[in-house]
Amino acid sequence: MQKDTENWFVSWFDTPYYHILYKERDDDEAGVFMKNLTNFLSLSKNAEILDLACGKGRHARYLNKMGFNVTGIDLSPSSIAHAKQFEKEGLQFKVHDMCLPFPKKFDAVFNLFTSFGYFENEQDNLRTIKAIKAELKSNGLGVIDFMNASFVKNNLVPSETKTIEGISFTIKRSIKDGYIIKEIYFENNNEAFNYIEKVKAISLSDFKAYFKKAGVELLYQFGDYQLNPFDEETSNRLILIFR
Repeated sequence: MQKDTENWFVSWFDTPYYHILYKERDDDEAGVFMKNLTNFLSLSKNAEILDLACGKGRHARYLNKMGFNVTGIDLSPSSIAHAKQFEKEGLQFKVHDMCLPFPKKFDAVFNLFTSFGYFENEQDNLRTIKAIKAELKSNGLGVIDFMNASFVKNNLVPSETKTIEGISFTIKRSIKDGYIIKEIYFENNNEAFNYIEKVKAISLSDFKAYFKKAGVELLYQFGDYQLNPFDEETSNRLILIFR
């Protein structure tokens, strides 16, 4: 089954295979990051947080356990349908396009785990940052947790195979036209599948240009989930805090 590269995330994120491939994401690491981040931001226990592009809600659920009121939004109906089983007071999930402002304001808006830069239309990246600005209370803070594009380029693994739940995923990586591209091939039940991930290699200077156009102020930049300083050559993440 071949998928188009146009809005690839609409089809790929809504399949069960996406969640199988990435099931080994480190929840302990995610928990450490949420603790470090919320402590650094000095968020009160009843603060309202928007988890932007929340997927199945692992970060949102963890934040809620920490005592925050969390709304998770995602474009994938199947991901939100899964997340809704965890809804309770102070935790809700909605299907929503992150390019458009959510009709509520928050103390913080989190966009985590490189859930940015997917769009074919360059203006959608800027629209998303403008939407985050619109979703923040007057003293609210935005957070984008993105890959460090320079580090990824310099450490790119061209090809690998992972076998998860009996499915062998062959993954090929390349860089083309300013995008980091991951092609994913596998078979299941005698049917061949081919999906693609395509993320713009956005640098710190690119983000600064977006922020200037959107009218937001970059306050801090970190290079990992322990919130160590960002280094373009060695950091594996680019974590931006802005208002």
